[in-house]
Amino acid sequence: MFLRSKMKGIILHGGHGTRLRPLTHTGPKQLLPIANKPMSQYCIESIREAGITDIAIIIGGLGSNKVREYYGNGEKFGANITYIEQDEPRGIAHAIRLCKEFVNNEKFLVFLGDNIIQKLIADFVKNFNKSDYDATVLLCEVDNPSRFGIADVENEKIVKITEKPKNPTSNLAVTGIYLLTPLIFEVIDNLKPSWRNELEITDALDNLLKQNDNIGYETITDYWKDTGTPEDILNANRQVLEHICNQTCIIDKSTNIESSSSVTTPSIIGKNCKIDKSAQIGPNASIGDNTIISSDVVIENSIIMSDCKIDGGLNIKDSIISANCHLHGNNKDKTKKIFLLGEGTKITL
Repeated sequence: MFLRSKMKGIILHGGHGTRLRPLTHTGPKQLLPIANKPMSQYCIESIREAGITDIAIIIGGLGSNKVREYYGNGEKFGANITYIEQDEPRGIAHAIRLCKEFVNNEKFLVFLGDNIIQKLIADFVKNFNKSDYDATVLLCEVDNPSRFGIADVENEKIVKITEKPKNPTSNLAVTGIYLLTPLIFEVIDNLKPSWRNELEITDALDNLLKQNDNIGYETITDYWKDTGTPEDILNANRQVLEHICNQTCIIDKSTNIESSSSVTTPSIIGKNCKIDKSAQIGPNASIGDNTIISSDVVIENSIIMSDCKIDGGLNIKDSIISANCHLHGNNKDKTKKIFLLGEGTKITL
């Protein structure tokens, strides 16, 4: 039983996912699966666990219909979902501004749909609701701060927020999770587009900071990932598998695994799969529904989406293979292969 909150939730589900092509040629990156679940579903579950059930999903661009199809009205996910269209990618702050009517003068939470976090956010939400802050941002230490919006903190206060600084003076990244009040809408209305011709949320937060000096922060200390690259997605898949598998493998009961095959933890195998003899799955493998893995195929540290067929003794590692792909290997060639394949790809080696 979740405590219901008056707060509203917003998930950003737009963007082109250019760094993830060809995986994103047929749909939005936020629907790409991590441990057999679309990454944006983790956001919905995280928001719902914080007691927030009214959620707006900002959609736009390729595959918006797939988002509506998957989440529907939200009933299956314990939420009430509203869809808001963004005509073109004009920045996170622009997307947030589209939600003014939906928010209806309440405090609200924004979650970028490609962010994976393992910590429950309920405490962050509770702290923000009790506070008088105009905004609270979630920060996380990173190794490559020039890739992110960065917060400078002095004496436990944020003093500056900068988008992707060339010479960062801090390693505290502003994650894609923001707790906001309707005051942010006034700030966005006075915002000038950045060099990318987008309204940047980091600029909006920095302007709010200059205006009122009243922004709080919380620090994520366990795991946070902005899944912008294939490497990020595989890393998130590993981390989530370790978290959910608890030193065993998750295998749907409708799946048929022949006795001489092996599945190494942590791994997950979906519904109605067929794993033939001598196949080796894992560690760190996610196999989607209705997938057939034939004899002598090895799959390690990889994501294989639904309705795939892999045969011919292929040895696959560090790969992401989209739905409905068919790979036929050469049984004599046992060298490890790395694939990044878009939906419906057919390959014979």
